[in-house]
Amino acid sequence: MAKKKTEKRLRITWVKSSIGYSRRQKATIQALGFKRLGQMIEQKDTPVIRGMVNKVSHLVEVKEVDG
Repeated sequence: MAKKKTEKRLRITWVKSSIGYSRRQKATIQALGFKRLGQMIEQKDTPVIRGMVNKVSHLVEVKEVDG
C-alpha cells in the first residue's frame, strides 16, 4: 500500500492593521481569507498563496505546518 503524501500548509496570522496601506494590499488580506485583525487561518502551501503572503509580509506572520 502506498503512503499518502502529506501536503504542506501555512498557518498565517494577521498581526498588523491594513489601514494606511494600498487598496491592493487590503484586497490581498481579504483574498487570503481574513475577516478581522488577530485572526489565524491555514492555507495550502502553493506558489499563489506564497506570492500573496509575500506582498503583505509586513502585515502577517507565517509558520509552516505539516498537513
